[in-house]
Amino acid sequence: MKKLNLILWGGLLLLMIFTEANANVFGNNISGYVRDKSNGETLIGATVFLKDTKKGAYTNKAGMYSISDIKPGNYTLKISSLGYKTFEQEIEVTLKNDIRIDFELEPSSVMTEEIFIEAKREIDKRQITVSKVSVPTEQIKQIRIGGESDVFRAIQMLPGVLTSSQISSGLYIRGGSPDQNLVLLDGSTVYNPSHLFGFISSFNSDAIKDVELIKGGYPAEFGSRMSAVLNITQKDGNRKEFEGLANIGVISSKLAIEGPLFNGSWFLSGRRTYFDLLKSLMPEDKENPLPDFGFYDLNGKITQDFGSNDKISLSGFLSNDDFGLENTGLNMDFSLGNKAGSAKWTHIFNGKLFSNLQFTGSRYTNGFDQDLSGFVISLENSINDYTLKGDVEWLASGDLTMKSGFEIQNYKFSYDQNFTGSESPEDTTNGGGIFKLLIHDWTYSAFAQVNYLLHPLFSVQGGMRVNYWDKSDNLNLDPRVALRYQINEDIAVKASWGIFHQYLRLASDENISLFDTWLPTDNTVDPSKAVHYILSFETQPFESYDFNFDLYYKELDNISEVIKTSLEGDKVSDVFYSGTGTAYGAELFLQKKIGKFTGWVGYALGWVNAKFDEINNGKEFRPKYDRRHDFKIVGQYQLSDKWAIGGTFMLQSGQSYTGATSRYQILMPGQNTGAGISVPSQRYGLRMPASHQLNLNAVYNTSFFGLESKLIIDIYNVYSRRDILMRFYNTETDETKLEEILLLPIIPTVSFEVKF
Repeated sequence: MKKLNLILWGGLLLLMIFTEANANVFGNNISGYVRDKSNGETLIGATVFLKDTKKGAYTNKAGMYSISDIKPGNYTLKISSLGYKTFEQEIEVTLKNDIRIDFELEPSSVMTEEIFIEAKREIDKRQITVSKVSVPTEQIKQIRIGGESDVFRAIQMLPGVLTSSQISSGLYIRGGSPDQNLVLLDGSTVYNPSHLFGFISSFNSDAIKDVELIKGGYPAEFGSRMSAVLNITQKDGNRKEFEGLANIGVISSKLAIEGPLFNGSWFLSGRRTYFDLLKSLMPEDKENPLPDFGFYDLNGKITQDFGSNDKISLSGFLSNDDFGLENTGLNMDFSLGNKAGSAKWTHIFNGKLFSNLQFTGSRYTNGFDQDLSGFVISLENSINDYTLKGDVEWLASGDLTMKSGFEIQNYKFSYDQNFTGSESPEDTTNGGGIFKLLIHDWTYSAFAQVNYLLHPLFSVQGGMRVNYWDKSDNLNLDPRVALRYQINEDIAVKASWGIFHQYLRLASDENISLFDTWLPTDNTVDPSKAVHYILSFETQPFESYDFNFDLYYKELDNISEVIKTSLEGDKVSDVFYSGTGTAYGAELFLQKKIGKFTGWVGYALGWVNAKFDEINNGKEFRPKYDRRHDFKIVGQYQLSDKWAIGGTFMLQSGQSYTGATSRYQILMPGQNTGAGISVPSQRYGLRMPASHQLNLNAVYNTSFFGLESKLIIDIYNVYSRRDILMRFYNTETDETKLEEILLLPIIPTVSFEVKF
C-alpha cells in the first residue's frame, strides 16, 4: 500500500508531462507572476483578464496565473487586485506561441475597481468554491482587538464559526469540533490556532499574506479532517528594500522586519503580551478574579528564486501560552505550545504544468494541572508530526484542469493522565488512576481531482482521495463531487457532496474546556467519518456587495468523547468513547470588500446532536459547543486620509453545560469532612445566558519623525458584559454552591504603530 500511493502519484505526473509535451490541441497559453510593485511580494487572487473576451484567471498561492486556449490575435490584458491600481498591456498572440509575462501592480488607496468585479463574474464560472470565504488581508488588519489586528478574530466573526467561549482554544465550524478542522500555515499543520484568550490568535497578521477558509465540501487535495480547512500563507518579505513595522500597545507589542536576500527575500516577526502588568493596574475583584495569562509568538520565512522556473522557501512558526487561575474553587495552571516549519520547492515545467514538493514538521504540546475542590488532576499531551507531500497541477485548457498529489506522515503521540486526585501518584485514596500512552504511526495519502467546464454556464469538479493508516491497517476512499450552475449574470447555484475520513481525534473534559487531548486512530477504534451535503446560492444584490446563502447537512460517525473513569490502558479505545452525530443548518452572509465602507453581516442557524451508548444513558444530547443562533456584524469606514473607524458586534445563544440533581459524600471512619460529589443531570441539558459583545476602534494616520505611523484606540467589550467561561458546583461546604468564572470586562487600549 505504501508503494501503491507513490506509484499512483508518479504515474499521474508522467501522464501529465507526456500529454503536455505531445498535445497542442488546446491552443496558446499566457502565464506569469503578478507582484506588488513596491516590495516584489507575489499577489494571491489577483485577476488577469483578456479584455472583450471571457478568458481570465486568478493567481494561485504562488502568485502565478495561466490563461489557456487563446486564438492568435491582438489582445489587451487587464490585471487588477484589491488595493492596487489596474494595469493594462497590449499583447500579440501568434500561432503556437506560449507567452510568459510577469506583472507588477502599484498599490492604491482606491478600492473601487470595476474591472475586478467584471472579471470576477466571468472567471467565477470556471471556479467551484463551495462554502469558501475569503477576507482580504487589508480588511483583516482593520479588525482590531486589544489595539492590534488579528486573523483569528476575523475568522471568528464569520457566520457558522464558533468558539465555546472568548477563552476557547479551538474553532467550531458548522457543528464540527476543533480537531475536525485542518489548519495549515505555509503547508505545516498547526494543532492549536489561537492563544488562550480567543480574541488574539497565534498568527500575527503582519506576517500573513492570504487567508482562505473552506467551511465544508472542500476538494480532494485536502484530507485527514472532516469539517473545514483554514489555509494561511505567510508573507515572503520585501524583495526591494529593508523595512520594518513596530507596534507598542497596552496588551502586547510586536516587531516585524523584512528585506531582500540574494535573489529573494526574508521576513521575521515577533510578538509578546504583558497582560500580567495590565492586570496589576486593574482593581482586584475577589468575587470574580482575573486569570494570569501570557504568550509570545514568532514567524519567519526565507524565499529564493533559482532561475525563472524554480522557487524554494523556508518558513517557521513558534508560539507559547501560559495561563493560571487561583483563589477560586477551580484553581488551574495551563501551558500550550506550537512549533512548525516547512521547506517547499515550486517548479514550473511550462505555462500549464506546475509542481510543489514540501517537507514539514510540527510539534504541539499541552499541559494542565487542576485543583477541583481539593481533587487534584493533571494531563499532558503532545504530537510530533513530520510530513512529505507533493502535488502537480495541469491547466490543460480554459475548460479543463487536473491536480494530483501524495502525502506521507510520521506521527508520535504522547498522553499522560493523573486522575488519582493527588499530586503523588502513589496516593489513590480519592480514586482515579494513572494513564500513559505512547504511539508511533505512519499514514499515506494520494489524491486526484478534475475541474471541467461542461458548458459556459455549468461546471463540475470530481475528486478521489485514498488514505492508508499503518497502525490501524485501514484503507479508505474519499470521493468528492461539486457542481456549479450560473442561472443568470448575477445568480449562481452550487452543490457538493463528499466523504471525509479523519485520522486524528480530540476531546476535552467537560470541566476542562482549555485542555485538548489529541490521539490517532489505532486498530481499537474505527476511523472518524463525515458525509457532507451542501447547497449554496450566491449573488450580487447591489454593486460591490456579495451575498451567500448556504444550507448544509453532515452525518458524523465515530466521533469521540473522553472516558473520564479510565484507570489504565495502552490503546486509544481506553481513552475515548465512540459515537455518532449530525449537524445541519443555514447561513446568510452579506459582504462588501471594496469602497470606503467595508465589512459584512452574517447569521447562522444550526443544530448539533451527538449520541454515545456510554454517555447520558445512551440518549441523544447536544454538545457543549452547540449554539443555536449566531449573529455577527463587522464594519470599517474610512472617514478621511487621516481617520478610520471600525467595530464588531456578536450575539450568540449561550453554550451548553451539565447541571446537577444532587450530591453525596463518602467519608472514611473517623473522617468528619470531605469534598462532596455532585450527581450530574442531563448531559449538556442546560444553557448559559446569551453571549454578546461590542468592540470599537479608531485609527489615526500620522507621521513620527517622518515615518509613517498610526495611533490606534481600541475599546474591547464596550459595555463591559463579562461572559461566563464555565459554571461548576462547589461542594467544599455543607451547602452546594453553583459558581461561575467570568471573562474579561471592558478593556480600553491605546497602541502606536511605526513603519520604517
